[in-house]
Amino acid sequence: MTPDVLFVGGGIIGLASAWRAANAGLQVTVFDPAPGAAASNVAAGMLAPVTEVAYGEEDRLALNVAGARRWPAFAAELETATGADLGYRATGTLLVGFDRDDVAALSDLHAFQTELGLEVEPLRSREARAREPMLSPRVRVGLLAAEDHRVEPRACVAALLSACAHAGVVFEHRKVTRIEQQRGQATGVRTADGEQHHAGQVVLSAGAWSATIEGLADEHRPAVRPVKGQLLHLRDPSGQQVLTTTVRGLVRHRSVYLVPRDDGRLVVGASQEERGFDTTVTAGATRELLDDAAAIVPGVDELELVETIAGLRPTTPDNAPAIGRSAIGRLVIATGHHRNGVLLAPITAEAVTAILTDAEVDPILAVAHPDRTGAPT
Repeated sequence: MTPDVLFVGGGIIGLASAWRAANAGLQVTVFDPAPGAAASNVAAGMLAPVTEVAYGEEDRLALNVAGARRWPAFAAELETATGADLGYRATGTLLVGFDRDDVAALSDLHAFQTELGLEVEPLRSREARAREPMLSPRVRVGLLAAEDHRVEPRACVAALLSACAHAGVVFEHRKVTRIEQQRGQATGVRTADGEQHHAGQVVLSAGAWSATIEGLADEHRPAVRPVKGQLLHLRDPSGQQVLTTTVRGLVRHRSVYLVPRDDGRLVVGASQEERGFDTTVTAGATRELLDDAAAIVPGVDELELVETIAGLRPTTPDNAPAIGRSAIGRLVIATGHHRNGVLLAPITAEAVTAILTDAEVDPILAVAHPDRTGAPT
């Protein structure tokens, strides 16, 4: 049977969208050699539009805030459907500075956040340490963003795989190499083994590999490139949490984050490297992450290093995602989420399903329309 829609890529974006599409009554097939094993497996799970706001990216702030606000209902629905705990925790995010220059940078950031109407509470050093006693006494100042939450991406992926299967989504563990089209309309895909698979519509949600899929003219390929990120998983052998709040820090002009997990793990990340499709874990990045984390929370030196991992963020030239209908008929683009794939998964799934069913798409998605970008350079 020819599916109504075929997804090329089964990361958190593809899985969430496939689940929503199946629940809307569509026959859905997802093609991915290892669903959920790429960027979604490496993500830290910060839902942080406030503390991640950046100068020059104001135009997508509203999308990120809207994405964060979709998460409580999305998490509750997915947990009800699967019985899983997604690790969604509304504990806020604490942003701290380490030296005088970092304090100045945080002061400028706070002014910028206030100008944008974002709610951020400034904290003195002792107030920050009262919230998180393991913080270094050398931490100079803090900003608390109560609306920046967190989730466990691996738990989300596992739950989405279960929910998709229950909703009737078919998984093909094959690599798609080409999108097939006729007369300007997508008709299906070709896999690495040379087989063709037809579908009523195709969704390109292949993350960092989206621009490598053949069959699209340069002007129709999403301008997505991989940006490497390395991060660490530490763990208290006793299973106790070192932190209860996500902590993002500036240490000698470098950014580092520490995200607690309920099982005692602490995720520390992340580097940002233009290394193509290389996912090698390097000693230098590991050392730098550990040094910066220990500057903020000295106790991390006593934790067990249980995992080092690297992933590839799918990144566009302006760092905003590409979500919308392609100029090629019956082809939908959902990729390029950079560091916000987990944050934007629910709102992306909602938008993709609306497009596939010819329903109204939230106008807030206009900033992410694929037409704004050209072919990769």
